[in-house]
Amino acid sequence: MQFTLDGHAVCGATGGRPHAAGRPLAVFVHGAGCNHTVWALQSRWLAFRGWNVLALDLPGHGRSAGPPLRGIRVMARWLASVIGAMESKSAALIGHSMGALIALETAAHFPERVQSLALIASAAAMPVQADLLAASAADARAAIDMVNHWGYGYAAGLGGSRAPGIWMVGAGERMLAASRPGVLHADLAACNGYADGTAAAKQIAAPALLICGEHDRMIPLRGGRALAAKIRGSTCVVLPGAGHMLMAERPEEVRAALAAHLKPHLKTHRAAPVHDF
Repeated sequence: MQFTLDGHAVCGATGGRPHAAGRPLAVFVHGAGCNHTVWALQSRWLAFRGWNVLALDLPGHGRSAGPPLRGIRVMARWLASVIGAMESKSAALIGHSMGALIALETAAHFPERVQSLALIASAAAMPVQADLLAASAADARAAIDMVNHWGYGYAAGLGGSRAPGIWMVGAGERMLAASRPGVLHADLAACNGYADGTAAAKQIAAPALLICGEHDRMIPLRGGRALAAKIRGSTCVVLPGAGHMLMAERPEEVRAALAAHLKPHLKTHRAAPVHDF
């Protein structure tokens, strides 16, 4: 799906099914330097089970035009505008890493746009290591290497992708290397400068799920648990042995956690008949 917002083209993958009237909307928001392809497995699963899916490319990422947005608050306003442009007017938000911060901020300040919230590999604050921030500012290859090395758990480096023929670490490297100059730094600087996570968490009224990796080296588990404790009534799921890129490392476990989280909402909607894949 492609549409125009603020004069720029926005790309969003629909999980292989066109949008249909009357279905609930799920919006997926990727992390720093990434694009909509990180959600390929989860978005397709949900799209074939009665949901309208929109796995976004943020501005300047993937196939979306325009410069990268500067700051989590600006990104949250943009995301609220995207949801407002959809027929359903509100959505289940699913965000990873930086995308989780964007989803958190959106749910806090635009609650009418958010039915439920799923935060993957997240924390209230995401300070960025100084060498990584400097390398990204210089568009140095070292920035890609650091993000990719820290982003995956030990097992991912050995293989084990659930998608046949895909090496997770290599695919992550290619995705980051394809980013336009300045995009990774803009994203990392936005994460580093965001200081409102605790205040936002206390304002969340929507049902919230947090999914954390036990061995996440970018967002340590203690940060995810601390954020969960600040969101009233939230559920926290910890995936043993997993790193930061949970959608690739543990797609089935992420899917199962999302399914349980979204099940109450699904009861009010008739899912399209599908075959498992």
